[in-house]
Amino acid sequence: MSTLSATSLWRDRRFRTFWSAQGVSEFGDRITELALPLIAVTMLNASPSQVGFLTAAVWLPNLASLFIGTWVDHRRDKRPLMIAADLSRTVLLLSLPAAYWLGALTLGQLYVIAILAGTAHVMFNTAYASFFVALVERDQFLEANSKLSATRSISFMGGPALGGLLVQWLTAPVAIVVDALTFAFSALQISRIEMTPAASDETAEPLLRRARAGMRYLLRHPYLRRSLACSTTVNFFNLISTALLVLFASRELELSAGTIGIAFGIGAAGGLLGAVAASPLSRIFGVGPLIAAGAVVFPGAIAIAAFADGPTWVKATALAAAEFVGAFAVMCFDIPNNSLQAAVTHDYMRSRVSGAYSTINYGIRPLGAVVGGLLGTWIGVRATLLVSAAGGLLAVLWLVGSPNIRTRELDGLEPPEF
Repeated sequence: MSTLSATSLWRDRRFRTFWSAQGVSEFGDRITELALPLIAVTMLNASPSQVGFLTAAVWLPNLASLFIGTWVDHRRDKRPLMIAADLSRTVLLLSLPAAYWLGALTLGQLYVIAILAGTAHVMFNTAYASFFVALVERDQFLEANSKLSATRSISFMGGPALGGLLVQWLTAPVAIVVDALTFAFSALQISRIEMTPAASDETAEPLLRRARAGMRYLLRHPYLRRSLACSTTVNFFNLISTALLVLFASRELELSAGTIGIAFGIGAAGGLLGAVAASPLSRIFGVGPLIAAGAVVFPGAIAIAAFADGPTWVKATALAAAEFVGAFAVMCFDIPNNSLQAAVTHDYMRSRVSGAYSTINYGIRPLGAVVGGLLGTWIGVRATLLVSAAGGLLAVLWLVGSPNIRTRELDGLEPPEF
């Protein structure tokens, strides 16, 4: 890949091709994230704990991320794995509306689809860690992550509103078809990208030994282990509320599917603003301080929704406001954090480290979702959201005294030797 200036990604055909694939599939994801719990809540009469288990099923495969990432690291060309993951999700999601039309839709099927699609998602993400650094140059990391995150934020603006309307007009299972088609498009676009594969792990060591080495590298790394602890704490408490948010908006706030989707879409404008602002804010305040600020504001924002009451428009506005503040903050957390991780990780370890990181960071999410579901049944959904907001504030304590929070910029930053 030729060296390009950090302002030239708009003219990079390969990046634009991947960007289009990511953008379209992100829109599909937003539809499914709304439609899947609505199927459980409105069509299968799921309880709060069952909704929590469904959210847990989505994230459960991340417990195997370390082994999947280690296996992926041994493949020189990661692109075919990403294509296979997209095609697998296409087929899995299409089975849901098929079961609906045959009158065979069950909660058990939702769990199975969630687990299998989640496994494909893990394979895609661990392969992407190496694919990304082969696609863009080091001085483009922040810009590329900002552009990809901006697209993701736009999907959070339009996707839920589109999903809510599709659910009302066509029913939730039919809306899932749209997401399936977006994964097919993503697979097609990625297959069109020509690039030199990133370095692979050529060792002949057994998979288990290589996986253990990846985990050891992560836990000994002075930057990554603090980042992992902070992110894992954020994710645990965030999933407590995420598992119940659609149910809370539907049953306790008594908002329609369309209103919920529009509120989520309006609130997600904060994510777009955050994606655009993250890079300049990193330059003004420093990468580390911005990560710390995001770690505080992001989990705490859900309290705005938890206190919602009154007329429908007030409750919808509170839901949108919580989404707006949280979406802005998570971009200020994720973009510099992901860029910092990319800068301080050795090339030959990327997929293994990504897998090890996800095993803990995303692997905690099923537990958070289950705890959220159980707490929602025990103390009530509204109180559970407040527990989520308060607990999430603890995450920033992991960054105190770390090299992460002292990092001002990425230029000149290299993977440490330890």
